[in-house]
Amino acid sequence: MSGSIARGDLPSRIWLAVLGIVILAAGLFFVIGGARLVTLGGSSYFLLAGIGLAVSGALIACRRPNGGLLFAVVFIATILWSLWEVGLAFWPLISRLLALGVGMTVVALSLPLMRRAQGLAPSWRPAIGAAAVVGLACAAALTAMFFPHPTVPFTGAQAALNPVDATHEQRNWEAYGNTGGGDRFVALDQITRDNVKNLQVAWTYRTGDVAVSDGNGAEDQDTPLQVGDTVYICTPHNNVIALDADTGREKWKAEVNAHASVWMRCRGLAYFDAGAPLKQPSLPGSTPVTAVTVPQGAPCQRRILMNTIDGKLMAFDAQTGKVCTGFGTNGRVDLLAGLGNAPDPQYQLTAAPTLAGTTIVIGGRVADNVQTDMPGGVIRGFDVITGKLRWAFDPGNPAITGMPPKGQTYARSTPNVWSAMSYDAASNTVFMPVGSASVDLYGVTRSRLDHKYGASVLALDATSGKEKWHFQTVHNDLWDFDLPMQPSLVDFPVKGRGKVPAVIIGTKAGQLYVLDRQTGKPLTKVVETPVKAADIPNEPYSLTQPRSVGMPQIGAQTLTEADMWGATPFDQLMCRIAFKGMRYEGLYTAPGTDKALQFPGSLGGMNWGGLSIDPTSNTVFANDMRLGLWVQMFPQTKAQQGKAGAAGEATNTGMGSVPMKGTPYSVTKDRFLSALGIPCQAPPFGTLTAIDMNTRKVKWQVPVGTVEDTGPMGIRMGLPIPIGMPTLGGTLATQGGLVFIAGTQDFYLRAFDAGNGKELWKGRLPVGSQGGPMSYKSPKTGKQYVVITAGGARQSPDRGDYVIAYKLP
Repeated sequence: MSGSIARGDLPSRIWLAVLGIVILAAGLFFVIGGARLVTLGGSSYFLLAGIGLAVSGALIACRRPNGGLLFAVVFIATILWSLWEVGLAFWPLISRLLALGVGMTVVALSLPLMRRAQGLAPSWRPAIGAAAVVGLACAAALTAMFFPHPTVPFTGAQAALNPVDATHEQRNWEAYGNTGGGDRFVALDQITRDNVKNLQVAWTYRTGDVAVSDGNGAEDQDTPLQVGDTVYICTPHNNVIALDADTGREKWKAEVNAHASVWMRCRGLAYFDAGAPLKQPSLPGSTPVTAVTVPQGAPCQRRILMNTIDGKLMAFDAQTGKVCTGFGTNGRVDLLAGLGNAPDPQYQLTAAPTLAGTTIVIGGRVADNVQTDMPGGVIRGFDVITGKLRWAFDPGNPAITGMPPKGQTYARSTPNVWSAMSYDAASNTVFMPVGSASVDLYGVTRSRLDHKYGASVLALDATSGKEKWHFQTVHNDLWDFDLPMQPSLVDFPVKGRGKVPAVIIGTKAGQLYVLDRQTGKPLTKVVETPVKAADIPNEPYSLTQPRSVGMPQIGAQTLTEADMWGATPFDQLMCRIAFKGMRYEGLYTAPGTDKALQFPGSLGGMNWGGLSIDPTSNTVFANDMRLGLWVQMFPQTKAQQGKAGAAGEATNTGMGSVPMKGTPYSVTKDRFLSALGIPCQAPPFGTLTAIDMNTRKVKWQVPVGTVEDTGPMGIRMGLPIPIGMPTLGGTLATQGGLVFIAGTQDFYLRAFDAGNGKELWKGRLPVGSQGGPMSYKSPKTGKQYVVITAGGARQSPDRGDYVIAYKLP
């Protein structure tokens, strides 16, 4: 009989030994990591909890009931500590409690086995009851993971929709941001928040240009144009395609097949109609727009203009797709002219050209962190018909206003304008988001003018190219916080002044600046905040930096140890250790020879996708990404100083060691991720935010994107958990009360209620998208369409060449 009992106890003995060893191992992990964290000045919780878990595991392995009770004490203490540290914030609590909650459920169910091993009554009922309570709580938490948890929930009553006035109804989407002012808003309301649930695919087109990329290659980031019954798109290799707006049938295709060694993309096109009435500025003192003509009956009355990744500006007949031979030299303007040495891929163009009256205004992307001697960031205006240079603005040598004198070049390594610009027809002004001088992280070699224009909004006269004003958002930018997006033109409500014509722009630093369109002066409060220097000799550190405190900060909070996160307490502990082991002084933590944390990192905050503006509700919509970077600079030998870094984005923004030729340093950067490849700070990692321009407050902020098509260590989870993922690509606002976005890490185009942030609809895409959604109403059928290009999400290996249009049944 006793032998039978012993054999019956064997499974219990094995189970309790395994359970105890697992808990003991977890405890030892906590003890070792927790001790390290304490030495760095961090929380003592993990060390104390680890001691408790280690003792608990040892007792459970020895089948002692006190082991289970001690585990319960650790669990209860963890609940109290978690509530003290993060309150009721959902995702931080999940990280701290879910794993221990599951463990507590298992330990509670195992406690009767420990009691029976000591000759005590098993007491199954209270054990099962405790396990049921904790288990149900864990199940509820798991279920709640599949529902969004807004960081700023909407409160208040839902406003009624403003119906579209027929006289102001959207006719064409003729510019990259819809209008010259880049509002990404359509005055259309056939598709509304009430019927968007019925949206379905109307047509699909395949471009044949698959955006294959490892971060250095080709990526589709296009926002299409629409004029009349035609949709115009460009592909990553600069092929231009015209499609029927109702069927997606190809009308024509101009195959350019441009190529660069890295970083191939086309974000958009420009459109010009020589037969349309010429709009002259209405504000007093504005420079007139230069008139142009195309002979009656000649081709290219209507034309599509495109920048190419290999440094060309091209013009095509919008009707036929044929090259406009009278533009430049056989339809091409060489944008490398005057730059001096500019080998591939040091100078490229990815943003859409900017049509400013009859002038095409062009910037250019200069590769980051390669070397100090790089092409300059000259901005140029060309005649839209002939392609002849009208003016140049050289931020390093304002005396050069056209082509450089023979034997000279435009100033080298100056701040550049790589993103889209905006145009105000009322004042004939172009507004530009200016980047930083090369190299991004080292300012010793920068000139006085580099320091003047770097990371600024610049306003130029569109006819003459002369400066009207500039406003700087970062002084001596050492973070790659170049201005990444098209400035948006708005009428901004100001107390005592009514609605003031303004420029609003988001930054990688999570700031929103609102500037008077005429003067460049801030319309909301901007303060110079003290910041600290690092340890690079002779670096002209700015000891203050501007912060736009009169507008909401988007994902720019100052992190604390309590903000560290992980899918489990174990990787959360490792993130805490990493965080406490770096120098971090808030938003403008300068890079130095120690390891320094930058949050947001140079990928964002807000990036090139831009803002969308609903003027009927005075609302700004912004999407962001929340990815920290750690940065460390290393002294180089003389030989190493002569070696240039790679010019690819995978190296320069994400990640690894890059020698910066001409400086005494190389730089190593990497994303601030856990051991599982998850951002170390608490979710969301990407949001969609609505800002009320009247109150200058956030109306709502919701996570956008799930882990369905990505996951830890690159493993696709297949779970639609709306944790909020980094976004790359813009939004579209409509007068139907909707905001569309597709630039997430999962494969969806989504529609959110513009009033309260609720997700109302999502359409599954074949691959992810980095494109900007756009919308139009067909002049033939009267149907409203929403169009998106899908070539693949940034972190996904799945690539495609899709253009997809949606409409109501």
